Amino acid sequence: MQKHLVLLALVFVSSLLPAQNNNIIPQPVAFTYTRSLPFKLTAATTIGGNNAEAQRVARQLADQISRATGFKFTIRKQGAIQLTLNATPNAEIGDEGYTLSVTNTGVKINANKAAGLFYGAQTLLQLLPPEIESAEVVSAKWTIPACKITDYPRFGWRGMMLDVSRHFFSKEDVKRYIDRMARYKYNVFHWHLTDDEGWRIEIKSLPKLTQIGACRVPRYGKWGVHEAPKEGEAATDCGFYTQDEIREIVAYAAERHIQILPEIDVPGHSTAVVASYPELSCTQDPNIKVSPGYKFAEWYGNGQFKMLVDNTLDPSSEQVYSFLDKVFTEVAALFPFGYIHAGGDECYHGYWENDPDCKELMAKEGLKTTHELQSYFTKRVEKIIQSKGKKLMGWDEILEGGLAPEAAVMSWRGLEGGIEAAKLGHYVVMSPNDYVYIDLLQGEPAVEPDQTSYKTVRLQKAYSFEPVPEGIDPKFILGGQANLWTEKVPTIRQAEYMTYPRAWAIADLYWSQKEARNWDAFTQRMENHMERFDHAGANYARSAFDPIVTGSMVNGKLFANITTEVNGLDIYYTLDESIPDKYSRKYTGPVEIPDGKAVTLKVASFRNGQSSGKMVPLSRDEIVKRVKRIDP
Repeated sequence: MQKHLVLLALVFVSSLLPAQNNNIIPQPVAFTYTRSLPFKLTAATTIGGNNAEAQRVARQLADQISRATGFKFTIRKQGAIQLTLNATPNAEIGDEGYTLSVTNTGVKINANKAAGLFYGAQTLLQLLPPEIESAEVVSAKWTIPACKITDYPRFGWRGMMLDVSRHFFSKEDVKRYIDRMARYKYNVFHWHLTDDEGWRIEIKSLPKLTQIGACRVPRYGKWGVHEAPKEGEAATDCGFYTQDEIREIVAYAAERHIQILPEIDVPGHSTAVVASYPELSCTQDPNIKVSPGYKFAEWYGNGQFKMLVDNTLDPSSEQVYSFLDKVFTEVAALFPFGYIHAGGDECYHGYWENDPDCKELMAKEGLKTTHELQSYFTKRVEKIIQSKGKKLMGWDEILEGGLAPEAAVMSWRGLEGGIEAAKLGHYVVMSPNDYVYIDLLQGEPAVEPDQTSYKTVRLQKAYSFEPVPEGIDPKFILGGQANLWTEKVPTIRQAEYMTYPRAWAIADLYWSQKEARNWDAFTQRMENHMERFDHAGANYARSAFDPIVTGSMVNGKLFANITTEVNGLDIYYTLDESIPDKYSRKYTGPVEIPDGKAVTLKVASFRNGQSSGKMVPLSRDEIVKRVKRIDP
């Protein structure tokens, strides 16, 4: 009789096993639901680690669980939730992988290194109900489904970049950003610390960098159309990180198995430097001020531009190299990571071309072009960085004129720079703007905060990116990252909006196996994580649910064609100025748009009768602009 009851229980459990995709981001290598009752998490549950390292991770996990459940845990050597560092390494999972098993009697996470235990703990948190992300104690059914997982990353470099020059983010904001990264198994935080709009790191031997370079005149509203600093106007918009704050953030990230890549962007993007020390530029203009986001360059497309002010360091000046030696001495001491990013992008050469000292240096060194002059500069910077025990990384412009001998390349202007560097035997981090620049427009311009972005990177486009180009030896591709420039991102809430859900998609690219990629399955997981962010009070974009409208002309008549990135949605529309709802006309095919200047198409998406995105209003003229092909 007892045997029959057990069999009936297993049949019942089998009927409850989720038929849909699991909700883990990034997608694990192997995930199987098993025929067991779920594990029930209670106040009596014990959490253990088999040694001091494992117990540190167990403590982090316990603290996260306690925040939402109110349960208090004492970490011990053995527990119902058991974290174990393997005595004999598991060759399959490597340094960052883990195995995880859940039955009704307990949870086991095994790994070779503490990083693997940490990532296993992040997965375990994602197996709990979405309420686990709450910052306050909430009521929920705290169960974990029975399953087995084997998991390890595809790439060793899984990064996200945050620009803190264009808009300064507090120490607490940076920690919050790192916390979100850690949940999704990112392991490199690229910290863009210097640019034209602000120098954000304390360099004690060069105090003017923060006394002057960290401050600009206040401006509000649209970036790029601000007024230039006025004579006598006080620079009161200030912000930088003290060295103690940087050490604190570095340690905070390390506890979450994230290394920090500092970026000191030279020789271009250096207005904050030359405002502080004018003698370091060719023009030595004492009137240059830290940029508040005004138009100080003319852009011609295809990467061609002209700077209206001199924002470059003088490559012919020995003072510049002495300055950089001081900077990199202090930077190297603050950041344990093996690389320092030295920028190298968008450096305007016009002031160099007309400078007598630069011309003299080029003649002396046999340099034929200013690209070769920048290469000369980068090679000297590489030697300075190497003298501090670090390696140089730069944007793909450092390839022009000849690559520094041991430099690594971060390829942003497409894949070409990364391909070229890899063929030369250099390591590459892939971050092409067409796919992983998360400051770019992600949805319908009419309803997005930024309507002036020069390019669009929709969620599905990000998810389609393949970091290893065909024919390239994968050993030279360290991995990749997502980059968030902040000209139009003034707050951490807006940073989250621009980052997620694209960072969820990109997490799959850099951690999960290529063959596991599935758009529809990903969007199901994404919706679960949106619910998790709701409980956490974090921000994200629902742009992937918004209607996408294009135009077409057939026999002289205008039609609107409407789709969405997320599949399975219902689309409703109006042409009579009313707001579309689930009782409006349902989209089943191209909609003819009547003649008339006052005609407006309003369209919205729904799932199961509930609104799933923003309502998009478009005038007839706007739809005409979106016509892709005009039939004869």
